[in-house]
Amino acid sequence: MSETVSRGGNATRQADSPAAAEAAAARGRPRVRWVLAAALTVLVAGGLAAAWSAGAFSPGAPVGNRRLPPPATQAVTRQNLSSTTPVNATLGYAGTYTVRGQSGTLTWLPSPGQLISQGQVLYKTDNGSPTVLLYGSVPTWRALDPGATGTDVSQLNHDLVALGDASSVQLSAAGWATFSSATQTGVQKLQAELGIASPSGSLSPGSFVFEPTALRVATVTGSLGAPASGPVLTATSDQHVVTIPLDAAQQSEVKVGDAVSVTLPDGFSTPGTVSSVGSVATTSGASGGSGGPGGSGSTATIPVTVTLKDPSAAGSLDQAPVTVYITTATVHDALVVPVGALLAQSSGGYAVEVAGAGNARRLVPVTVGIFDDTDGLVQVTGALAPGQRVVVPAT
Repeated sequence: MSETVSRGGNATRQADSPAAAEAAAARGRPRVRWVLAAALTVLVAGGLAAAWSAGAFSPGAPVGNRRLPPPATQAVTRQNLSSTTPVNATLGYAGTYTVRGQSGTLTWLPSPGQLISQGQVLYKTDNGSPTVLLYGSVPTWRALDPGATGTDVSQLNHDLVALGDASSVQLSAAGWATFSSATQTGVQKLQAELGIASPSGSLSPGSFVFEPTALRVATVTGSLGAPASGPVLTATSDQHVVTIPLDAAQQSEVKVGDAVSVTLPDGFSTPGTVSSVGSVATTSGASGGSGGPGGSGSTATIPVTVTLKDPSAAGSLDQAPVTVYITTATVHDALVVPVGALLAQSSGGYAVEVAGAGNARRLVPVTVGIFDDTDGLVQVTGALAPGQRVVVPAT
């Protein structure tokens, strides 16, 4: 009995004490704070959601005294659009020619890279006797003397006219394929221009070389003091050409006359034209096993050549890697938007975001056509009209 009263008396005293009352109040405050914080969180979250629904955070909404900028947009257009495919290629010089000497000892040779044109000296033998370059598809095979006839004589006569050493009227009167007195006079003039002291008017086999075009010396195979017989030098034409080892599967995508764009090693692009398309494929790949010719690791290619519209754009580049952009498809009067405007939809397909008055925006489903990777454009069909603005990534 006394124990029960004692506990009750202690409890009464503690409650009556000011310090005890303060301690009890302090123990109750944490729960009050938690309840108030939770309530505030609910209120703030509800306010943010209501503000978002009302458009307070949409682009263009005022923030204080300023307005957020509208999104970046570009216009929908109608234009001709082409799809291009980049392929690796090599820029070099067309043709491969081997100049062979006849007799004598080599006493002067040109330098690699030197350009030799019609009527100029290819090399010299003995006491400075020149061998001159003349143009013609029929190679040198005999001496040309007065009275000779044939295709090679016709080549010589046309060369003499081109060089200004003979008259076409006189040569045609005697016959282009005839080595006439007019031909002999023209040859004497040419020999005098080359520095020959006593021009004979005749051409020995070692004194001239017929080649189809001007020559750019690639390598000098002869050496000074060595016999002139045999190969003296190798050469190319002076015309740049781009060679493409095109995948045989793409053969149907190119034809002679197609316009292409060639990007040079310095990044400069210049136009070109497909000048030839090979018909025989070459298979390359690791030998043996599945990677051998015809195996899964092999590649069948056809040779495609491209001629530059501006040959000077290539400078003196030789065997330089370049990229050729081949046009694989063209659409006229297409509805076009920037590729960056496309939005992939979770349900499949694409849409674009159209920006209207007051920065209103809506999604418009579109069907894509061909891509122009060079200009970053794509053909689309859908409920769009030229002049509308579509949202694109900010730059």
